[in-house]
Amino acid sequence: MTGTLINTATVIVGSTVGTFLRSRFPDRVRQMVMWGVGLISLVIGLQMSLTTKNILVVLGSLLVGGIIGELVRLHEGLNRVGEILQAKLTAEKDSTFSKGFVTASLLFCVGPMTILGSIQDGLSGDYTLLATKSILDGFASLALAASTGWGVLFAALTVLVYQGGLTLGAGLVKALLTEPMIAEMTATGGSLILAIGLNLLDLTTIRVANFLPALIVAPMLVGLLQLFGS
Repeated sequence: MTGTLINTATVIVGSTVGTFLRSRFPDRVRQMVMWGVGLISLVIGLQMSLTTKNILVVLGSLLVGGIIGELVRLHEGLNRVGEILQAKLTAEKDSTFSKGFVTASLLFCVGPMTILGSIQDGLSGDYTLLATKSILDGFASLALAASTGWGVLFAALTVLVYQGGLTLGAGLVKALLTEPMIAEMTATGGSLILAIGLNLLDLTTIRVANFLPALIVAPMLVGLLQLFGS
């Protein structure tokens, strides 16, 4: 859990600093910050997506995962959590609390470093990958909080619960996943990060959270292909 605790701490520090700097940032500077984070998200997402060995697996994962997410309304659920926290913790009617919480939660928890780093930390106590991710998340949380406020801070809870859960269940996850499965999960996660980047650039309003089941569908599809010798 060491890596997850470090990651949680960097998000708390970064978002706190970013929120306090928010009032000193003119709107045009905050916009540039968001564009910068959006562009980097596109680059990272593209790099991850191109690691796929079978684009049909990624396509199938996104389609099936997206349908599942829409049916259970994952995006709306995350938004509802953000709105509940906003109602209890802020009186600003036009607050961007929910947007900050949802965007940061997705940005910090979707990606190969989250999965592989958590598994590595849980199995061997080596938190090198999560420490590297922590640095990236710290800067990202500062930038996001400067634009959207306190909602980013509470994404630290998402990091703690999600990454902590992966770390604690690392033995089981490692036993179930093969290298090809992890590779296609990485590529599928990259597609989601691409969507996050497009949203941050205000080019789209993709309900990215509804695609999260794709990260589970991807290794299942790879398993089926391996079962049939493909």
